[in-house]
Amino acid sequence: MEPRLLFASAAAHYRRYRNGYGEEVIGHIARELSLGARSRVLDLGCGPGTLAIPLSRYAGTVTAVDPSDDMLAEGAREAPAGIRWIRGDSGRLAALPLGRVDHVVMGRSFHWMERARVLADLDAMLPPDGAVVLVGPGRDPVEPPWEPVVQTVRRRFDIEWRLNGKEGFQQSGRHHADVVAESAFGDISTATFRRTVRRDIEQVIGLQLSFSFSTPARLGDRLPGFVEALDEALSRAEPGGSWAETVETEVLIARRPRAGQGGGHLERP
Repeated sequence: MEPRLLFASAAAHYRRYRNGYGEEVIGHIARELSLGARSRVLDLGCGPGTLAIPLSRYAGTVTAVDPSDDMLAEGAREAPAGIRWIRGDSGRLAALPLGRVDHVVMGRSFHWMERARVLADLDAMLPPDGAVVLVGPGRDPVEPPWEPVVQTVRRRFDIEWRLNGKEGFQQSGRHHADVVAESAFGDISTATFRRTVRRDIEQVIGLQLSFSFSTPARLGDRLPGFVEALDEALSRAEPGGSWAETVETEVLIARRPRAGQGGGHLERP
C-alpha cells in the first residue's frame, strides 16, 4: 500500500490517543543538538507533529514532512508558528523544498523506510555537524497490559497486525542501531526514558484505531463490531476500566565520527 494511504482515516485517532514523548525527552534532544533560534530541524515522517510541535519551542524552524495529507492537516490544526508542513516521503528527499537542514528527527517512522538508502541521502544533505535522531521504543519494548486482550479480539476479526515497511526491523530482523552503525552516522549515543501513563477503555480503543493495521478505513464495515468487541473484552478484563502503562522511549542520536574516531561507535549513557 502507498505510504500516504497507510494511515488513512487514522490521523485524528493518532493525534489524540498516541502517547507524546514527554518534556524530558524533548528537552534532552534540544540540549544534545544545541537547538536555538538559528536551528533548522527536519521531522521526517512527522505524523501529526508529535515531535515537530514540541521541538518548535526550541528550534528556529521545524520542517515537518509526511506522505499523508490527513496527518499534516491534524498537525497544522493547532500547531504554533515556525513549522513548515510539507507533503512528501523519504523516497524523494532531494525533490522536496526543504532548504537548509541542520538536523533530522524521526519518531516511529524510520521502520517504514528503506533505511540504508535514507541514511545515505541524509549524509548528502546534512552539514558536517548534523545529527540524525531516532525516537521510539527501545530494543525490547514492554508490552502494554491490555495487549493480550486486544490480540484476542484482533484474531476474531482476522486483523493482521504485523505490517511494516519493505526493509524495516520486522522483515530484516536488524535493529535501527545496527543499520545506523553501518552508515556515515556511525557515532551513536542512546538514552532511555521511562514514565507511567494511565489509559481508560476509550483511550485503549482509540489507540487501536490509530494503528496502520486497524484504522477505520481498513476495518470498513467491521468497525462497529470491532469497537463493541473491544469494549466488552476490555471491560471484562479490567472492571475498573483503567490500566497503568509503562512507556519506555529510547532516543538514539547518530553523528558522523570525528576524525580518527572510526565508525560503529555505540555509547549507552
